[in-house]
Order: sequence, then structure tokens, then C-alpha cells
Amino acid sequence: MKIEKTFIKDLLIITPNVFTDERGYFSESYNKRNLENLVNDEFVQDNESLSHKGVLRGLHFQAPPFAQSKLVRVITGSVLDVVVDLRKDSQTYGQHFKQVLSNKNKTQLYVPKGFAHGFSVLEDNTIFSYKCSDYYNKASEKAILWNDSTLNIDWQIKMPIISEKDKIAENFANFVSPF
Repeated sequence: MKIEKTFIKDLLIITPNVFTDERGYFSESYNKRNLENLVNDEFVQDNESLSHKGVLRGLHFQAPPFAQSKLVRVITGSVLDVVVDLRKDSQTYGQHFKQVLSNKNKTQLYVPKGFAHGFSVLEDNTIFSYKCSDYYNKASEKAILWNDSTLNIDWQIKMPIISEKDKIAENFANFVSPF
């Protein structure tokens, strides 16, 4: 398993070893021992979504005390995964990081607590999977506006399909971080 640090502290790119032969492939997508020196989370919930090309989901997070770290990956298809650092004391507060995740590259992203997360779907029938370090709590669910001009994120899609909830999310300029 290859683990790379990013320019944002604690945000990790994880690429598992993939073993292929005439039957297909085998990959260990998660191994707690391989991450224990870098990740202090116990994952308690797995989520999965199916989306079509052009869908944009995010930028979502759960506020404390139900904040979640996530380990995200794509099972089928591809996404442009985006995170925004919401940690007030971080040198990279308000900065974003993007990474293409796909079934071909098998790349994963470890997103610690204190980040907003979203993705734009680059292929039809994309299945996105994520492990979470806390259970979903509706009252703690928050969102930052996906197309906020302060964040200036290029989502690599022209006319995204967005939920009503994401259309009315909070502007980053008005946002007071709970992290």
C-alpha cells in the first residue's frame, strides 16, 4: 500500500497494491495496521452511492460532536474528489485539494475531521464508497456552497446536476467554522 502526504496536513492519498492475472484482480482496500501511524480513526459506518455523469455532491461535512473522518474510493466509474480545509488553526484553512478517484487507478483519499467533502461524477453509473469514523447525524449535517467564488473550485463539469439542499448551502465568506 502506497501512502502519500498532500500539501494539506493530515490529508492522505492511499493507493493499494493490486494483483492481477487472467482471472481479474485482487486488492486489499483497507488495512488498519498499514495506517495506524497516520490515522487514529475507528471506522464505524460504510456508505455507498450510485451517481450518473454530471452529478455533483457536496461540499458536505458533519459538525462536532459528530464530525467524521472519511476514507473514500470509487468502486466503478470515476469522480473528481474535492475537499476543503475547514480547520481554523490550519495553515491551509479555506484551501482545497482535488484528486481523480476511479476504479482504474484504485486511489483512495483519507479525509480527516475538519474538512468539507464533495465530488463531481465523470462517468455514468459511478459507485462511490466511503468509510466514516462516526455515525450519520442529521442535526450535525452541514454544507458549503459548491460553486462559492471564494473557493473557486473547478469541478471539471459544465452544468452539474445538484440536489436542492446543495443549491442553498452556505457561502464560504459567511461561514463560521466549528473546527
